[in-house]
Amino acid sequence: MSNHLDPLSNPLNIETIQEIDNLDLPIMQKHHLRILAHCLQILKIIYVDNTFEHRDKNPLREWCDNQSKIFDDKQFSDLFYKQLESTSEKLSTFSKKIGKSLKDLEIDDLVLLVEQR
Repeated sequence: MSNHLDPLSNPLNIETIQEIDNLDLPIMQKHHLRILAHCLQILKIIYVDNTFEHRDKNPLREWCDNQSKIFDDKQFSDLFYKQLESTSEKLSTFSKKIGKSLKDLEIDDLVLLVEQR
């Protein structure tokens, strides 16, 4: 298995990953920050993607279901959905607190969130 990041399958680009790695934060905070940044990028992709056929459906649920087809694993979809939904709520609450929309959050904002914990 290759160690190379596939830019088509990884929502975080190498520059963002390196930026996080270069921060003066404890390892656990960097890990938390990478997870938040990854989830944020997924949420941005989901909510700007116009390929969802039925707008009355939950786009997050639909996206997770589509991802789980790769693994043919409904439990994966359910767990992934719960985690992304929880992160989405956390990021939405935080973005409102700092006066930004979720889609406008950046790494510096996520660093602030991680440091507040």
